[in-house]
Amino acid sequence: MKVLKISQVLLFVFCLSVLITALFAQEWSEKQKEVWQNVETYWKLSAEGDVEGWLSYFHSDYLGWHYEADMPWDKATRTKWGNYLFQTSKLLIYDIKPVGIKIHGNVAIVHYYFHVVNEDTEGKKIVNKGRWTDILMKQDNKWVMIGDHGGQTQSE
Repeated sequence: MKVLKISQVLLFVFCLSVLITALFAQEWSEKQKEVWQNVETYWKLSAEGDVEGWLSYFHSDYLGWHYEADMPWDKATRTKWGNYLFQTSKLLIYDIKPVGIKIHGNVAIVHYYFHVVNEDTEGKKIVNKGRWTDILMKQDNKWVMIGDHGGQTQSE
């Protein structure tokens, strides 16, 4: 009798996990893939230490707010802090996973999770996990950031 109940519970858990996986699996449209490719590109530029390339994905009227910042940052503040962080740390490895991408004309909202390992100038490894939202606008042939919000939700 116990074996039957355990088998039923295991079967239920398996079916539930398959259902949840199916519900959250997404097929991206070509436009959504294009937007995500831009997000991947500026993350890659960041990992390569290409501060100018990375900053080229921020619109001149950018306004973003990191969880830990007291106030939102404009592009000048983002540039100042970006230059500092590129000099004092190195992005060793990262993983980004899209959760949702909505496109409204020439504006896209991108929600994703990130997991990064940075190294400071003393060789200390810093692991961060969190979630981020980028708000992008199509400008010429690329999607540039007009706003963002997010940050660390866990660290190891």
